[in-house]
Amino acid sequence: MLRLLSTLAMMSLSFNLLAAEPNRYISDNVFTYVLGGPSTQYRIVGSVEAGQPVTFLGETQGDYSKIVDHKGREGWVQTEMLSNTKSFRIQLPEVEAKLESIQSKYADLKNQSSDGQQLISQLKSQLANAEKQLASVTSERNKATSELAKLRNDDRYELLKQGGMIAGAGLLIGVIIAYLPRPRRRQKNRW
Repeated sequence: MLRLLSTLAMMSLSFNLLAAEPNRYISDNVFTYVLGGPSTQYRIVGSVEAGQPVTFLGETQGDYSKIVDHKGREGWVQTEMLSNTKSFRIQLPEVEAKLESIQSKYADLKNQSSDGQQLISQLKSQLANAEKQLASVTSERNKATSELAKLRNDDRYELLKQGGMIAGAGLLIGVIIAYLPRPRRRQKNRW
């Protein structure tokens, strides 16, 4: 009965392993030997360093699974030494490449940010200069407007003054002409 249960458990384990991905990895914290058969009774075919990728062939017997290592050697390793996740040996270069890519993007963004800061400071100084020029031009315009108003008032006064002088002169001439003796007409009976 015990044998029947263990056989059924092995078959279900074998079925689950067959349905999973064929790629497996030797766990990062081990150094294991590849054996010629499914037990320690068989000769050592080679060794696999921790984290090396191996191909699971889908065959298991007892606590051992059949694999092909990274050098193309076929053999058996303990099933507990296999892992579905990538090892740190495989993940590290990928993570380093991603980190380098992110760092270069960060440096580009930092450069763009500093360029943007420079542009902002330039625009602020240009804006300050434009505001100074606007204040200066506004002041000059106000002065010119007040001078123009003064000139208009002066012109009006001058025109009134000249008009008054002309009127006064005309009045004086009119009075003088009115009081001038009129020439007498010659009488016809005079010679």
